[in-house]
Amino acid sequence: MAKDVIIACDFSSKETTLEFLDKFKDSPRKPFVKIGMELYYSAGPEIVREIKARGHKIFLDLKLHDIPNTVRKTMKVLSALDVDMTNVHAAGTIDMMKAALEGLTRPDGTRPLLIAVTQLTSTSEERMRSELLINATIGETIAKYASNAKEAGLDGVVCSPLEASLVKDACGSAFVAVTPGIRFADSAADDQVRITTPARAREIGSDYIVVGRPITAAEDPVAAYNRCITEFLQ
Repeated sequence: MAKDVIIACDFSSKETTLEFLDKFKDSPRKPFVKIGMELYYSAGPEIVREIKARGHKIFLDLKLHDIPNTVRKTMKVLSALDVDMTNVHAAGTIDMMKAALEGLTRPDGTRPLLIAVTQLTSTSEERMRSELLINATIGETIAKYASNAKEAGLDGVVCSPLEASLVKDACGSAFVAVTPGIRFADSAADDQVRITTPARAREIGSDYIVVGRPITAAEDPVAAYNRCITEFLQ
């Protein structure tokens, strides 16, 4: 299974994003890029097309969560953007995830990877219980959400790297674990709760790591990206 580092381009404008990606124009490796809600809602589908034309793989991180019919129709629109990965919230139920898969699959049978968010890395077990009224442990919840995603036919889930091995145990080694919450050992945690380093993420089962501020806010983003590649892939 291919493994990779995905840079979270959580910028507010097309101009800032392209200026950031320009730093990699002479790099032998084109980074896999995550486009999230802030950038997509600011710059629209054209930013996806432009970054794709530059040769980058794209994870379109919109976390769809709605009634099945709405998600099906939305995914049909997104399938035309030629992204490499996109996602939904697993909490939307198995029927919603099946509808997402149906909408994302093109007439010729091709589609991007489709993954489901289990619990956000900013969510602690205490908040899950007190605010979401989920009384199962966070590990039990993530394993169940991952199993639901697999039953719906999805390729994997988004989870914290701390739960990657749990997901693999529940769903098998081929089920993809995409893990944000990555920080270098000498980085600040910021607003993330369940975090670890690139090297540790590799050891405990992550297939893709999503890295934002440790790269995008670094003094030398290219060096920080290369450090991630070294720690995670080598």
